[in-house]
Amino acid sequence: MESPPNTGWGSGKHAVELYVRTYTTMLQSSGEIKVDSLVQSHIRMGSVLHPLAGQPQSDMGALLYAARRLPRAIEHCRHVVMGQSAQGFKAVLGADIMEWQPLKAPARRRRWYQDGRTLAVLIASMSDIDDLVPSLVAYQIEWNKLHKALQGVDLAEESAREAAGASEDDWQRLHEAWGESFDSTLELVQKDECHIGLRLIGGSHLGYARMAARWWLPIAGAMAELGVLDSPVYFVSSNAHSLVNVLSGTARDFEREILDWVRDNDPELEDERHKVEVGHSRASRQNWLYFAARQIFDLHPDREQLRKRRAELESARGIRHISAKGTGVDSAAQIFKLSSLDASAIDPRVGNVDVERLRSSGACIVNVDYPLGFAAYHILRQVAEHVSWVAGVYVMGKAATLNSDVGDVMIPNVVYNEHSGNTYWLDNAITAADVQPNLVYGSAVDTQRAVAVRGTFLQNRDYLEFYYQGHYTVVEMEAGPYLDACYEIGQPDRYPLNESVNMARINFDLGIVHYASDTPYTQARTLGARGLSYRGLDSTYAAAIALARRIMQREGALES
Repeated sequence: MESPPNTGWGSGKHAVELYVRTYTTMLQSSGEIKVDSLVQSHIRMGSVLHPLAGQPQSDMGALLYAARRLPRAIEHCRHVVMGQSAQGFKAVLGADIMEWQPLKAPARRRRWYQDGRTLAVLIASMSDIDDLVPSLVAYQIEWNKLHKALQGVDLAEESAREAAGASEDDWQRLHEAWGESFDSTLELVQKDECHIGLRLIGGSHLGYARMAARWWLPIAGAMAELGVLDSPVYFVSSNAHSLVNVLSGTARDFEREILDWVRDNDPELEDERHKVEVGHSRASRQNWLYFAARQIFDLHPDREQLRKRRAELESARGIRHISAKGTGVDSAAQIFKLSSLDASAIDPRVGNVDVERLRSSGACIVNVDYPLGFAAYHILRQVAEHVSWVAGVYVMGKAATLNSDVGDVMIPNVVYNEHSGNTYWLDNAITAADVQPNLVYGSAVDTQRAVAVRGTFLQNRDYLEFYYQGHYTVVEMEAGPYLDACYEIGQPDRYPLNESVNMARINFDLGIVHYASDTPYTQARTLGARGLSYRGLDSTYAAAIALARRIMQREGALES
């Protein structure tokens, strides 16, 4: 069994490791460090997400990427403090951050709090540090480039854009990222340079485990109410919408309201429905309905009543939602009591469900909104410690692909984890044949190799080329940490380091599926580039249906 070597990785890998060591050791300080101190190592890394970091021209792609992963208040704040708990912040800062202004970033589930020019952020694992630090450095670098470019420039639309060297499309995306504060933010950029101070409070392995334990408590309470606390558990890491849509059928219960709303309020989406129904589009009508349903629950004048009715329907079908509150683990959860599901409401693409066999099931599903990176290890470890039996572990999430296209589904049988250095060889419970029948726009490819990396910014061209030469074509962040936890479910000791691990003989079902959201070798291709956004659900639901079908098969609840 071959695995990536630990030596001879070349300058690309060395530059990344140097950058990580630089900020990791500096953050051990009891005081604040300056982001300025990290700029040169960030530039030397040569990140594929920040290729113009060391050039005088603006890198709008990197600025947009960083801005969407930080709260908009970063425009005014110059101090960022990372910590594991509100108690830790209070002990060190003497302040209760729970009384500060809560904030969110557009493209990262993370809990932020603002007090004046200071931002506090709760972190769930070391992956949050590996994600946040490069984002802050990139943001500061690109802010200061814009500051220099805008000196003496009239901030009227066209002159500012031309001075920044931005395309019309990038300028529009920056408008969207900064929202209503675009003009005022541009004035701030022109007026002052950005120099951010950064501090870490805590950051211990035990602290992360303690946060995961607090995250688990309300989930355990909901399981007890459903009477499934001692049931076999199928653990699924996916998102908050796909599995519940597939198994609850509630979108179809609201079909009339959805059709009326879309007809009157979204002509583009209505046109897509017409194309589907007359056969001019290959897209799935079920996926269209799932996508459109979000509008009535978010925008409809009677949305509160609609949400209440939806909750009642899902509750009657054995489904509970548990929001993530009070910890840095910002992953909501859902519980499905299989015996209470309405077999007739399950998405027909799953297959013909045997009503009596489903009612006789003693198992449940615990679905979590996929966490970031190493938080996956702490979450699965916590679940496995407290349930009576893990019947299956299924991981579904976004990934970058080095050989496929956006929207394709990649199914690995080898996963290398950069955190532990382990290479996991697995007999994946999901195959291409399970996914392809419901995948309209993309391809499903199995027998792939995946690498679980430390962070999205922490990759450069040489780094990716090294993995590609080793036939590692999927780049993601969670499968490796999940597999470290899977090892501990079935073995008497903690996960090893730098070993090749055979996961083919384990006592629970194991499936890992990724859908391609971006292609690092062609930076312009992203999931959002496919046109009308509901088509981006194609790969998500093809994978979710495959997982739901697998669980039903394991419970003997599908008719042959």
